[in-house]
Amino acid sequence: MTRLHLDRITTLLSRRQIQSIVESESSPLSLWTGAVSSGKTIASLIAFVIAVAAAPTQGLIVVVGRTLQTIERNLLSPLQSPSLFGPIAAHVHHTTGSTTATILGRTVHLVGASDARSEGRIRGATVALAYVDEATLVPQSVWMMLLSRLRVPGARLLATTNPDGPGHWLRRDFLLRAGEVGLVHWHFVLDDNPSLEKSYVDNLTAQYTGLWHRRFILGDWCLAQGAVYDCWDEEQHVVDTLPRIDRWIGAGIDYGTTNATSVLLLGAGQDHTGRRRLYLTHEWRYDSRQHVRALTDPEYSNRIRGWLDTIDRPHETTRGVQPEWIYIDPSAASLSLQLYRDGLPRVAHAINDVLPGIRTVAGLLATDRLRVHRSCRGWIDEVASYSWDDDAAQRGEDRPVKAEDHSLDAGRYVIHSTESLWRPQLAA
Repeated sequence: MTRLHLDRITTLLSRRQIQSIVESESSPLSLWTGAVSSGKTIASLIAFVIAVAAAPTQGLIVVVGRTLQTIERNLLSPLQSPSLFGPIAAHVHHTTGSTTATILGRTVHLVGASDARSEGRIRGATVALAYVDEATLVPQSVWMMLLSRLRVPGARLLATTNPDGPGHWLRRDFLLRAGEVGLVHWHFVLDDNPSLEKSYVDNLTAQYTGLWHRRFILGDWCLAQGAVYDCWDEEQHVVDTLPRIDRWIGAGIDYGTTNATSVLLLGAGQDHTGRRRLYLTHEWRYDSRQHVRALTDPEYSNRIRGWLDTIDRPHETTRGVQPEWIYIDPSAASLSLQLYRDGLPRVAHAINDVLPGIRTVAGLLATDRLRVHRSCRGWIDEVASYSWDDDAAQRGEDRPVKAEDHSLDAGRYVIHSTESLWRPQLAA
C-alpha cells in the first residue's frame, strides 16, 4: 500500500527528483544539496519514508536538525500534509514539543543539534536509519558520532543541505571525497522543482542577493566576502518622511557597557502608493565612550522608557509609543529584568541567530520592503561599512567583522524576532 501511494506521489516529481530517490535506496550515505525550494527536501523525504518502511528492526531511527522546532517545521509538517503525502500522512504522528514521532508504525527519535553537546544524545546508541536536516548547520562532531552509530547491516544516513563556504567540513571531508567515503549526492537547482510557479521563482530570486543568491539560488559553495548588505542603497532605502504607522511591531535593544547601547523601533505602514512596508522609525543610542561613563541598568531603563513615551507619531497629534514587543540582546539579562520590573510589557530575549537574521534583513532590503528614517543615524552609518570577515571566511566560517554594529544588531533583533508578526502582512 505504501509503495502504491508513493508511486502516485512520484508522478508529480521531476526526473532529477525521481533519480535521486531510486539511487539513494542502494547507498549507505546520501546527500541532497542545492538551491532553496529546488525540490531536494521533498525528494529526500520520500526516500526517507521508503527507508523507514524497509529499515532494519534492530537499531533506532533518528532525525537530526538544528533544533526540534526546525525538525517539526521542515520535516514533520510536510510529512503530515495530505496534499503532499496523501494517505501516508495519516501514518505520521507527532505531538508538538515531543522528542519522538511515529512514522509508519516505527518510533523516530528527534534530536536538536545546535551545538557539540548534542552528540551525547546519540552516543552509545545503535542506529538503523538517520536523517539529517540542513547538515551544514549541524556540528561536525554530531555528524561523525552519528556515522559511527550506523552499526547494523543495512544502516543508512540521508541528509539535505544548502551550500555553505567552500572550506566547510561537509564539503571538504565528504563531498570532495565522495568516492572514498561512500557518499552519493545530487545537486539541485530551481528548475528541478516542477511545482514552482514562475512568479514564485522570480520573487524568491529577488529576495536573495550577493552571498545568499550565489548559495541559495545558484547553489554555489562560495566564500563570504565583501559587504554584508550589498543591496543597500541610501537613496532608495532612506526616507525623510514616514507614513502613518498603523502597527508598532517592536523595539530591538543591543546592550553595551563599554560599547554603545542602541534601540531601534520597528513599525509597519503603507506608503503613498499603497504598498505596505516595514520602517525603522526611530533610534535611541548612548555611547559610553563618548560620555566617558556607562549608565546603570536603572538609568538605561529610565531613559529608554522616557524616550518611548515622548516619540512623535507620524501624522498623529499624540505622542509616545508602546511597541508590541521589546527584544533585547540575550546576554543582557540584567537590563531585560530591569525593563520588565519597570513596567515595560512583553520584554523577551531576541533571536540571536546571526546569519538567519542577516538573511532576513537582506531579503527585506532586496525586495524594497524595509525603509529607514533618516533620523536613525547609527543604523545608516553602520550599514554601508558592514562587511564579512575575510580571515574567518578562509577558515570556513561565515562571520561579519565585529565592529561598529550596535545599531545593526538592534535592528536585526527586532526584525528577525518579529518575523512571524509582519511576514503575513507584507504578503497580503
